[in-house]
Amino acid sequence: MLRYVAARARSRAAWERIFRERLSEPVHLNLIALFVAVFGDVRSKVYFDLYARPQFAFGVLHAADVARQAGIRRIKCLEFGVASGQGLLNMSEIASRVHGATGVEIEVIGFDGATGLPEPRDYRDHPDLYTVGTFQMIDRKALVEALPSHARLVLGELEETVPRFLEECTTDAPIGFVSVDVDYYFSAVDALRVFGGDPELCLPVTTIYFDDVWFERHNPWCGERLAIREFNDRNEVRKIAPFTELRSKRLFKNARWIDQTFTLHVLDHPARQPVKSRATA
Repeated sequence: MLRYVAARARSRAAWERIFRERLSEPVHLNLIALFVAVFGDVRSKVYFDLYARPQFAFGVLHAADVARQAGIRRIKCLEFGVASGQGLLNMSEIASRVHGATGVEIEVIGFDGATGLPEPRDYRDHPDLYTVGTFQMIDRKALVEALPSHARLVLGELEETVPRFLEECTTDAPIGFVSVDVDYYFSAVDALRVFGGDPELCLPVTTIYFDDVWFERHNPWCGERLAIREFNDRNEVRKIAPFTELRSKRLFKNARWIDQTFTLHVLDHPARQPVKSRATA
């Protein structure tokens, strides 16, 4: 697995992010982070943003914590837009570590068409930003072989695979974290249909990371941002909103992923219903 990931690591992008985000933070925090990187446990490393994709690490750990507090022992974490598979492998590794730290079993599932981006349908798919055929799955066989036993790959068009996935889902292993990295508006609409099933198929608060909402040209009338807005308009009791006060809860506050992290509020979930008053003596 490590060889597969290393062969596809985008080191230049990683170093650019380190200089832009991490080195702009207080020096003493970065010095403490060096100690945590060597001696810290999983929870400490998530808090100090020490995993390759801190948005995945935070999302998976937060989902496991929410599940454990609710007495749920198994959850699902999804990635829409797998491409070469580096992110799916990364999420799988994080899920394994979080399982060890929390006791919550985590199944990781990646969805992709495997052939790269299709032709954009209209301006809502941001044809000014994305190119047909990019983000192809480089080596499907190698990726499948590299996946651990708690992870799997679902190939096909989202408009077909998402409904089938919902049919097989059970409430004993709800969705806890979702990464949406599909670039196009129409693809994002199909991905968000995963939140349209029984309310208990998701945690009452489900963390979502949207990869394609941060360019200057991203806006509420195109792409993933439009898909979010229309999802909220269509659903009375399922709402997607920015993760409340997330920046104030993070140690390193300059990370871009904070602004890309949202929460699905499942308002018709049994856990969101009025609390029954307790009898008093």
